[in-house]
Amino acid sequence: MDQLTLGIGTRLQHTQYGPGVIVGIRFATYLISFINHGIKEVDKNDTHLDEIIPENVTEEIETHSDVERSLLKILRLWGGISENVPLGDKWRGGTLILKSSDNSIKPKEVPIDAFFHKIVMARDRLRVLEQQINGHKGLSDEEKINLQQYITRIYGSFTTFNVLFRNKEQWFVGEKGSGE
Repeated sequence: MDQLTLGIGTRLQHTQYGPGVIVGIRFATYLISFINHGIKEVDKNDTHLDEIIPENVTEEIETHSDVERSLLKILRLWGGISENVPLGDKWRGGTLILKSSDNSIKPKEVPIDAFFHKIVMARDRLRVLEQQINGHKGLSDEEKINLQQYITRIYGSFTTFNVLFRNKEQWFVGEKGSGE
């Protein structure tokens, strides 16, 4: 199977994660929503992936698939779908303290859980932006790649916050870590 040509909405089977659907495409990876494992970033050349080709596809099934894609796009756009990302146990209930070098300014305390939630929401919105760029009909492939490079650099800027995540699979990955 030529996995470099799969698109958003393609149903896949992964030997480790089970069935899933491509919800995002990056240069060298797919973002796949797995039924039992949430969203995972998987290399496009992963040998554990197989495309699920439905048998006896009718126009009705195709239409239903189009409706599914549209609904998922709308829900993601308006924040109706977000991945449940756990905060590392050692940070749960903790406080982030921002202290100025000017001692006359009172330190600002922010619950780490609230700070972490904002980081995860920023990541989710970056993913939606990425999907919007990839699916935009008015942009050329070259323009999409150029914009994608900016998003990859933003992910790289966020890698500092990976220490807060419980699961390494949910970390931010920039240019160096993406294998490109």
